[in-house]
Amino acid sequence: MRRDRLVRALRGEPVDTTPIWLMRQAGRHLPGYRALRARHGILELARTPELAAQVTVEPLRRYDVDAAVVFADISLPFAGLGVDFTLDAGVGPVVRTPIRDRAGVEALRPFSARASVPFVGGAIARFLELEHDRPIVGFAGGPFTLASYLIEGRASRDLPETRRMMYGDSATFRRLIDRLTEMTVDYLSMQAASGAAALQLFDTWVGAVPARAFERHLLEPLRALFDALRPLGRPTVYFSTGSGHLTELLARTGADALSVDWREPLGSVRRRVGDRLALQGNLDPGALLGDPSTLRREATAVLDELPDRRGHVFNLGHGVLPETDPARVAELVELVHAAGGGPR
Repeated sequence: MRRDRLVRALRGEPVDTTPIWLMRQAGRHLPGYRALRARHGILELARTPELAAQVTVEPLRRYDVDAAVVFADISLPFAGLGVDFTLDAGVGPVVRTPIRDRAGVEALRPFSARASVPFVGGAIARFLELEHDRPIVGFAGGPFTLASYLIEGRASRDLPETRRMMYGDSATFRRLIDRLTEMTVDYLSMQAASGAAALQLFDTWVGAVPARAFERHLLEPLRALFDALRPLGRPTVYFSTGSGHLTELLARTGADALSVDWREPLGSVRRRVGDRLALQGNLDPGALLGDPSTLRREATAVLDELPDRRGHVFNLGHGVLPETDPARVAELVELVHAAGGGPR
């Protein structure tokens, strides 16, 4: 790997310009991905290293982004727990038998990443055979987000069953969180061993948790997770959405960087957490649907939130929208690299 500005920025080290990659950069807005999806189901793509690597590398052939992100889904490790699930178009993970009690938690099988999801490591290794310049980011779902799918059975805005377990049977909830934490450490360790240069935890739904409940039920497991990953020597990123009320708590998880959604300016987040953590984000994905002048204005505003440019990885506040014109993405990458070389 010759281009190391992503890893250096996540560690707070000097870089020549602000690095950029985009969540879901390898996805539905690209014609190559759409062509593959016309012939293969999403689970087939994710479970076939050659195909997953092909999807992963496509945006690097189009854009001068500073990293790839392995093509996978956060639900893939469920199979290693013995959970029967599908990935339904427009819905996401659907768990056929949701876990609602202690018996369901205890019925989960012991997890081994190398036994149950070796194809994710294979996709990372195959990508590195195709791309020798830029690093690849590995990722996993956060324990709360994974738990919410297992408990609700699918994505849910209000998470009633998850809340019921968290408040009504906290011992069972904690047991499930602990099992998922152990699973995630093993899964991300396997990705690091396969060649991932950085590791991101997607805890998309944790913003639904009040601060007191987060501190009571989730902070300790997250600290244990990031503590277990630290000896791997890979910078870690914690991503969540709608979680501004948790910012100071998220800064205590032990992650090297926080990935911030578009709801709060990065400068405000920096003032709240200090400069010991790198920040990632946080352009509204909708800005890529506008014209070039609007995109330039919005992206420049994000960059200007951190005038010294230190410890910043440019990204979106969530994933690239399917309606996005690839030309806008190329313009954004060029703009960030040109404008991101200011004061450090």
